[in-house]
Amino acid sequence: MSLTQTRYTISEVEARTGLTQHTLRWYERIGLMPHVDRSHSGQRRFSDEDLHWLAFVGKLRATGMSVADMVAYAELVREGEHTVDQRRELLERTRREVRARITELTDALAVLDFKIDLYTGKAAARQ
Repeated sequence: MSLTQTRYTISEVEARTGLTQHTLRWYERIGLMPHVDRSHSGQRRFSDEDLHWLAFVGKLRATGMSVADMVAYAELVREGEHTVDQRRELLERTRREVRARITELTDALAVLDFKIDLYTGKAAARQ
């Protein structure tokens, strides 16, 4: 690690990510966050790499991935390069699930659009 690397307090990370301090501590406790460095007084000191990881975790959350799967993925990352195939499989499964949800939502959106268009036409006809 470079001596000039930027370090962030938990309050700064909260402001940058929108995650609460409680959530950040919970992520660390359950193993979703890699080891977070501490200052000499014991304060958490997050790195740019930690912020990138949190951004990635946010994307995983947006996919609907379970916390258990996110923790499993984090553990695989910590285990090293020999887990690349397992990580890829987990991400591929999540991608399939996301694509299926997108298809469902696209179908639901089409129904909503149809109904809105129908009601818009009825409203215009009454005027």
